[in-house]
Amino acid sequence: MKPKQRAAEESPVSINWSTGLLLGSSVQERTKTLGQLRGIFYDADSWSQMDLDTTVYCVRWWQPVPENTEGGLFWGTTTIEPGLVGDEYFMTHGHCHQQRNRAEIYSTISGEGALLLADAEGHTSMEVMTAGSTHYLRGEIAHRVANVGKSPLVFVACWPSDAGHDYETIATKGFLARLIRCHGVPTLLRNDANGS
Repeated sequence: MKPKQRAAEESPVSINWSTGLLLGSSVQERTKTLGQLRGIFYDADSWSQMDLDTTVYCVRWWQPVPENTEGGLFWGTTTIEPGLVGDEYFMTHGHCHQQRNRAEIYSTISGEGALLLADAEGHTSMEVMTAGSTHYLRGEIAHRVANVGKSPLVFVACWPSDAGHDYETIATKGFLARLIRCHGVPTLLRNDANGS
């Protein structure tokens, strides 16, 4: 049997390991602004007074196989800018995988971050992200990342091409805790604490 030729759009990509920049004709990119993250931050008043065109994070990824291909992998980098909405750090939208048994791996290139993990009941824990830290995200766990430093947080992710992204569960059930800056320190605060 003759080996299948790669399509042009499936050509390999390259990464600058010092900056996390992913390059190649088949690299896709999506940027999220504050305005696109309505409802994610608890302090809606502070959010509404900010420049909603401010970039919060950018994801660049490579899909060498079609989406929903069983056994395939996607690979990409995320850059989260430093910033706060009230006392809550800039963070990704957060998601579960549609295929709940699909795991994912994150590895930090640069910056300081916090990986927030929530089980099916919403109970939330945090893992510290620093240059070189590598994190295994079990398939059934919801996850989001916050930048807790003063420079961009950059990390690499690898996930199954048939995992899918479920944002609705986060929007409706969410996490039971949020990450805030308290006396300069990233602190998990239960959503019902301090009258929230």
